[in-house]
Amino acid sequence: MSILDLKGVTKGFGAGKSRVNILKDIDLSVKDGEFVAILGFSGTGKTTLINMLAGLEMPDQGSVSFKGAPITGPGRERGLVFQSYSLMPWLTVGGNISLAVDTVYKGKSKVERAEIVDKYVKLVGLSHAKDRRPAELSGGMRQRVSVARALSMDPEVLLLDEPLSALDALTRANLQDEIEEIWQADRKTVVLITNDVDEAILLADRIIPLNPDGTLADAFEVNIPRPRDRTAMNSDVAFKKLRADVTKYLMDVGIASKVEETRVLPDVTPIHGAPKAYAEAARTQTDDRFLQFSQLDKVYPTPNGPLTVVQGFDMTLKKGEFISLIGHSGCGKSTVLTMAAGLNEISKGAIILDGKHVTEADPERAVVFQSPSLFPWLTAKENVSIGVDRVYPKASQPERQDVVEYYLERVGLADSMEKAAVDLSNGMKQRVGIARAFALSPKLLLLDEPFGMLDSLTRWELQEVLMEVWSRTKVTAICVTHDVDEAILLADRVVMMTNGPRATIGKIMDVNLPRPRSRKALLEHPDYYVYREQLLTFLEEYEHGHKKKEAA
Repeated sequence: MSILDLKGVTKGFGAGKSRVNILKDIDLSVKDGEFVAILGFSGTGKTTLINMLAGLEMPDQGSVSFKGAPITGPGRERGLVFQSYSLMPWLTVGGNISLAVDTVYKGKSKVERAEIVDKYVKLVGLSHAKDRRPAELSGGMRQRVSVARALSMDPEVLLLDEPLSALDALTRANLQDEIEEIWQADRKTVVLITNDVDEAILLADRIIPLNPDGTLADAFEVNIPRPRDRTAMNSDVAFKKLRADVTKYLMDVGIASKVEETRVLPDVTPIHGAPKAYAEAARTQTDDRFLQFSQLDKVYPTPNGPLTVVQGFDMTLKKGEFISLIGHSGCGKSTVLTMAAGLNEISKGAIILDGKHVTEADPERAVVFQSPSLFPWLTAKENVSIGVDRVYPKASQPERQDVVEYYLERVGLADSMEKAAVDLSNGMKQRVGIARAFALSPKLLLLDEPFGMLDSLTRWELQEVLMEVWSRTKVTAICVTHDVDEAILLADRVVMMTNGPRATIGKIMDVNLPRPRSRKALLEHPDYYVYREQLLTFLEEYEHGHKKKEAA
């Protein structure tokens, strides 16, 4: 028996010639007790769809119904958890949940309502934080409050609008497990909006992609026994096939094909570079020791005394090598990267790049941050030109512009070079950041979770862009990431860091997969899931250690 039904639903925004239909002719039935994941790219109308199920928006055409009756507005039988926490900042955890309980259970006594609040606070593991306000909570704890508030209304359907997308990988995994446990206990109907394929497979009975044109694709059935363990699933044949099928479908319908090359990079020398003949004559065995981290420490002063964040970080990179740094939040990944960039003072030890000690920032070390940090009033071309004009002082203005336009074209912005940064999407801004970094012709490329703020499907696309451009330059590169698949896709070696404080290198894994690499090719390679299991096992071991420390 279906509990939610959409029939012929179309929804658009705007009027006249400017009108855009976001959802087109949507037919969807959700069974009572079913867990359905709607999976798609940003901007495909996922939130609009769930808002109609919640009664926050009405369709332009077609019908949306709950148990056969039209949905005309919000109702307690449909609990909604937003991507943002939407908590009252002046109320405690208990106070935020009481808002919902007091509204739904007006006939119960104050004591009975307090017992209901306590039940759901305990259910999401926040009894110890019941009297804290949202400003005193982590992002994961705030989202737990949102889930508890929705559950306290005892809804028949739980609607989850990307509730975990803003959280770090460890917190996200823990909350995924909690959501499944809650669903298993009550068997409520759940509709989850997500852009994470692994999350959808871990939680759902059915995965339904929402196409870029606003139509629904055929559902993928998830026939993997519950409970599902993310590390164990890595060896499951059904998981591998489903993951490959869903990934291939999404990439085929959503990721733009590569831009054809129409520009040739001019033969100009950056200020920190050298003519080809000189470079050949100067070539020595230092290419095998191009970048050296020597017993690196980072210590911060605190009111309670010195805090050692990173200790004894020791590693050597060959010229042209690509390294991924991975570990849980707080393990010092970004600290190592900012020291290599010269943006963070070294407490002990040394970093030596091409025979010279790193002591300050320099354009020979280009950094791509999680947030691209563009000048919003400048165009994409002008943002890239700022660095290029500095590092190519002997090149003519047309030659420098050729460098700028070449890299903007390579990252897929040929038609957006003259757009102001303020008018670009987050994905487009990060493309500008990547183009700017490569255009500096750096000796070392440093990437600090460059795709961390993007939805996972946009991240796939930009990973492909990064790999394509890197394959042409072979610049020595280090990428900080918390994404296991990203780490394997990009790197020659993956460096796994232990938990902080006093974080250091726990394990180094060589990735002997052929290049050039693509996500689809990796999913079909027999060794890919072997590498993936090594990383998942390492992270799981330190996740448990993290939990023990928290419990203590």
